[in-house]
Amino acid sequence: MNTKLAHLAERRQRLVAQAASQRTALAHDMEPWRARLALADRGVAMVRYVRHHPGLMLGAALLLAVLRPSRTSKWLRRGWVVWQIGRRLHRGSAARKPDGGG
Repeated sequence: MNTKLAHLAERRQRLVAQAASQRTALAHDMEPWRARLALADRGVAMVRYVRHHPGLMLGAALLLAVLRPSRTSKWLRRGWVVWQIGRRLHRGSAARKPDGGG
């Protein structure tokens, strides 16, 4: 029985060393992506913040309308398109959920 435990301990030690080596290699391989992923993470955080504070979008739209009335219609069209795309994406992700969304 001691031989079996010794073999298991040795195997565990090899696997732990292999996992450490793989973590090091993965960290090295991901280094070029670190800045891009950080930028994407900041973008996702900004979208979440705006979703939780919709009054900011209204305030920004009103400020734009006051400061640049000639550009307002162009920005409103862009905002409408982005809003429609967001709704479609949200509906699509809700439809793919196993529980049927909600």
